[in-house]
Amino acid sequence: MRYQGRITQWKDEQGFGFITPNGSGAAVFVHIKAFNDRKRRPVGNELVSYELSVDARGRGRAEKVAFVGECGAVSRRTGGAGLPVLVVSAFVLALLAGSLSGMLPVAILLLYVVASAMAFAAYAWDKAAARRGQWRTPESTLHFYGLIGGWPGAFVAQRLLRHKSSKREFQSVYWTTVVINCMALGWLIGGDHLHWVDQWLQEALKVAQAFAIELGR
Repeated sequence: MRYQGRITQWKDEQGFGFITPNGSGAAVFVHIKAFNDRKRRPVGNELVSYELSVDARGRGRAEKVAFVGECGAVSRRTGGAGLPVLVVSAFVLALLAGSLSGMLPVAILLLYVVASAMAFAAYAWDKAAARRGQWRTPESTLHFYGLIGGWPGAFVAQRLLRHKSSKREFQSVYWTTVVINCMALGWLIGGDHLHWVDQWLQEALKVAQAFAIELGR
């Protein structure tokens, strides 16, 4: 027998939540593995149908969960999903073109690559820590990596790892860091300050290389 209800609580980092049945009844536990469609993750407040089972402690547990009116819900959810991808892709292509043409110092491209790698690693670590119930990476740290140029890597991590992508407050701050970073880059380009940044990055690279040599001795 199938029941219907609404997902009233959802913790995406842990991959579980609770369904409140239509009409009346106690909330039912639901795990991400119980969904028929693994490609779509809930964000909360969706209508679902499910089969009811009982765990070893006698608590209700949802199985074979499906979204009600799934086709319409997917179209609404993914309708504007292409714009962020387009924005990030256009920025990365412009950065590559500027570096290859000599309009931007290669050190700027290197900065974004390194910062993006650090951001992706931080997201992956935080996702793993959430699953294991261990100490989490502060959101301020994740935003810092984005602010210094790692926001493309953070964007990829959010989509590939499905981490922090459905948290509205986090996304608001994330896109704010994107705007600030792009404005800072525009100011550097428009104010002809890139030569100073290039020199600073080259000096920092020399220091890092010297430090690596010392460690290798």
